[in-house]
Amino acid sequence: MHLLSNRTSSAHCARALFALILVCLLTTAPGISQAARPMITDDARIVDPKSCQVESWVQSYRGHRTDLWALPGCNPFGWFELTLGGAYEWGPGNENEKRLLAQFKTLFRSLDEPGGWGWGMSIGTLDTWYSPKRASLFEPYVNIPVSVSLANDRVVMHLNVGAVHTRGASGAWDATWGIGTEVYLNERMFLIAETFGRQGEGSSGQFGIRYWVIPDRVQIDTTLGSRFESPVSAYRWISVGLRLLSPPFLP
Repeated sequence: MHLLSNRTSSAHCARALFALILVCLLTTAPGISQAARPMITDDARIVDPKSCQVESWVQSYRGHRTDLWALPGCNPFGWFELTLGGAYEWGPGNENEKRLLAQFKTLFRSLDEPGGWGWGMSIGTLDTWYSPKRASLFEPYVNIPVSVSLANDRVVMHLNVGAVHTRGASGAWDATWGIGTEVYLNERMFLIAETFGRQGEGSSGQFGIRYWVIPDRVQIDTTLGSRFESPVSAYRWISVGLRLLSPPFLP
C-alpha cells in the first residue's frame, strides 16, 4: 500500500474517531447500560444496534510496566459487535510491546430485563506483533459468556468459559475462565469484583468502582488487582479507564 494511501486512511480513521467522541460527549439520550470495562470477565450484552463505543484504559503494574489500551467497537447490523483496537506496553529498559486485538461477538439470548439471563459467544485474536523478547505471537481465542440478573437487577453475575490457542512452542489450546459480579450502588455508581484465569498461568482477581459521568454515555472506572499465586509487586496492578458510548448513528 502506498504511503499516501496510508496517510489518507489514517486521517479518515482519526476524523471518524474524533466524531464518535464528540457524539458521545454531547448526547445524553438514554440507552441500555453495558457491563464492560474494567471487567476482564465478559458479559452477555453487546453495544446498542447502529451504535459504537470506545473503551480505553491505563493499567500500571507497580512500576514494572504500564499498558495503554484503546478498543473501539460497533454494532452495524443489530445482531453482532465488532471490536478492533490495540495496546502499547512499556517498561524498564527496552521492554516495549505493541498488541492488536480483533473480536466478533454475538448473542444467542440477550440479557435485557431484570431477573433474566443471557448468553453469547465471542471469537477473536490477540496479536503481539512487536517484542524485543520474542517473535510475534498470534493467539486466537473463543469465549462463552453467561450473565444472570439477580435482586431486581441490583446484582448481575457473569460466568465465562473459553479457550485460547498459543502459537508458540507448545501450540496448545489452554482453558480460560472468569466469574464476575456487578453490584448496583446508586444510579451512577457500581461496584465490580471478579476472578479469572488461564490454564497454566494461575488465577487473578480485581475489584473496583464504575461511575457514569453522563448516564449511558460517558463512564469512568478504577480497579485494583493481583495475581493470587504471586506476592511479587509486578503482578499487582491499578487501572483507570474511560468508556464512551454513542447513540445510534450508523446507516
